[in-house]
Amino acid sequence: MTSFNRRQFLGAAGAGVLTVGFSLTGQAQAATGLPPAKSVAPDVLDSWLTIDKNNRITLYVGKVDLGTGTKTALTQIAADELDVAFGRIDMVMGDTGTTPDQWITGAALTISQGGSELRIAAANARQALLQRASKNWGVPVAELVVNDGVIAHEASRQTATYGSLIGTGFEVKVDPKVVVKKHTDYKLVGKSVPRVDIPGKVTGEHTYVHDLRMPGMLHARVIRPTQIGATLQGFDEGPAKRVNGFVQTVRKGNFLAVVAKTEWAAIKASQAIKAQWSAGPDLPAKATIFEAWRKMPIAKEEATQKVGDVSQALGSAVKSVKATYNFAVQTHASIGPSCAVADFKEGQLVCWSASQATHSMQHELSVITGLPKSAIRLVYLDGSGCYGRNGHEDATADAALIAIQIGKPVRVQWMRQDETALAPKSPPRSMDLEASLDAQGKITGWKGDFFIALNHIAAFKPLDFPLLAASDTGVPRPGNWVGFLFQNAGAPYAVPNILVTTKHVAQTFLRSSHLRSPGRIENSFANEAFMDELAAAAGADAAEFRLNHLNDARASGVINAVLKASNWSKRPSATQVSTGNITRGRGISYVRYNNAITYVATVAEVEVNRSTGQILVTKVFVAHDCGQIINPDGVQNQIQGGVIQTVSRTLMEEVQWSGSTIDSVDWASYPILRFPDTPTVQTVLIDQPGQPAWGAGEQTPTTVPAAIANAFFDATGVRLRTIPFTPESVKTALKGTDRKVA
Repeated sequence: MTSFNRRQFLGAAGAGVLTVGFSLTGQAQAATGLPPAKSVAPDVLDSWLTIDKNNRITLYVGKVDLGTGTKTALTQIAADELDVAFGRIDMVMGDTGTTPDQWITGAALTISQGGSELRIAAANARQALLQRASKNWGVPVAELVVNDGVIAHEASRQTATYGSLIGTGFEVKVDPKVVVKKHTDYKLVGKSVPRVDIPGKVTGEHTYVHDLRMPGMLHARVIRPTQIGATLQGFDEGPAKRVNGFVQTVRKGNFLAVVAKTEWAAIKASQAIKAQWSAGPDLPAKATIFEAWRKMPIAKEEATQKVGDVSQALGSAVKSVKATYNFAVQTHASIGPSCAVADFKEGQLVCWSASQATHSMQHELSVITGLPKSAIRLVYLDGSGCYGRNGHEDATADAALIAIQIGKPVRVQWMRQDETALAPKSPPRSMDLEASLDAQGKITGWKGDFFIALNHIAAFKPLDFPLLAASDTGVPRPGNWVGFLFQNAGAPYAVPNILVTTKHVAQTFLRSSHLRSPGRIENSFANEAFMDELAAAAGADAAEFRLNHLNDARASGVINAVLKASNWSKRPSATQVSTGNITRGRGISYVRYNNAITYVATVAEVEVNRSTGQILVTKVFVAHDCGQIINPDGVQNQIQGGVIQTVSRTLMEEVQWSGSTIDSVDWASYPILRFPDTPTVQTVLIDQPGQPAWGAGEQTPTTVPAAIANAFFDATGVRLRTIPFTPESVKTALKGTDRKVA
């Protein structure tokens, strides 16, 4: 095998002419050839899989793979349960015409919930086929064996493929109590099977929704105001009509779009059209956003966690600590702007979308368009990466509205400023914590008040998300669609007296949605940064202090594993602060996600430049226990990606606005982490064969902000309590303006 390094490759290329090319047309065109709709009832086995005469299996999954590798992991689960080779399986995901509704892809449920449902379906299929062979041959099922989809009876030497037995289908109901395989019989689960989507993405053959082209397809751009809450007063399409390729404008209420023959013509026409907008109402002042957030109307107040008598514990404290933490408004800032394609013919609407919730989108589009759900089909195609709701659903609704108006297939792609400024935001967060310590440095009382956005999402129910196309056309969609933000507000440690209260702010001032690890990341930042402050107040090593307040062996296991991996030196934090311009520190953080599933412990190492205020995260160590690991390489990918994304969120990401205008419109006004500043990430995977398989995507990010904050304290002796930790906020803290050392 011949190998080249980068320099040799470029040198060889320079010696002649290197041409690299590929065509997207074939794949993109093929994507429009939709298979006919079929049964999607979750209790019908034929909804979940089909088998052809050549013994090839197609799985139908309601979840989607948002670039996390779940398509590969789910295939591993099904292949093991079916007793077939991994390569024998194809998978359709998120097509409402052919896949069961498994709720949205989110909440860390794709493997635990979606994978469990798929495993049960696969086990039912295997059992049904064994019973058919048993009946055909007159032999007991117990005497049959299966190898790669071939059933055999050794004594009679009879064999039959799954494909030869399937007939017209299974025609049976799913038995939810079917016996599934023991973990000791797994052949693929637990192995790092290469991801099925990567080769096509490397060669350019993989079809993203942006690549989709259809015969007679037009292109559109939606024109929206720069001011939040502005209304359309009128428009002059004259300049747009002069653009070569212009077709028409579409208006419905405040919804305004231009349609053209090419994408470039659509862009030029959108820039040429003269729209008049009213002024929007001013947003709360950016400089005092957290104070404003606390003063907004509270819809309800709940005791998320209540144990013992907190008032008595705090009143009799030997030592007490108080702190307030804040988490800024952030946006998804997907690298590629959102895109969707829609076609409306004979009363039927088909949308190709990168939505994480295609089945829910049927309901949402029905409300916006007036069409019945049965007349709407959503087909998932990959889009620009997101973990939560960015602009994908908005672009889908935009395309649907325009397609119905013009009666032709249309492609809608957002511009950079649309994606950064107009996509939904995470709401701000403010958290007050207070705790008491006894003479031995043990926590006796813990009190927390969390100001969170009121959530309108109901688990396993269709969403009524406030899509821009809905509000533009006068469809009322009030509410905050932000995920279950109370999760992980509760103290994650064994404390005898606890009172944690969540104060649910009635309405966010910006259109909000769930952004990766919603609620858990902000709450865990506060809890784990506060735990570090308590350890410092007790004069204890931060890791040992945590271990002394845990009575869960798996929790202690991840902490001890990350201490070993990071070569943690036992000492109280901030006892080796350097006086030089560059000072270094390490910090630890721990979470059990939702206080119920995956365990993660993280150690971050940082360098702080006192003169520039720059924090450089150099190394991150993560110990991770998500139960039974399906694909170790996939889990490691998720950990590494989660660390890098959250380092970016912790150090630099913050939506900027003035008056009623969002000022974050590009990478200059909403910067994200660049390659030179990414840390080295070392992972320790703790497999638990036979235990439930939990999520691995949202969990690690919850530990990163506090680990960095705690490392900063260790390096400088100064606390940072408001995210992001920008150079300006660092320099202010180091000057003593906010010097609150525990």
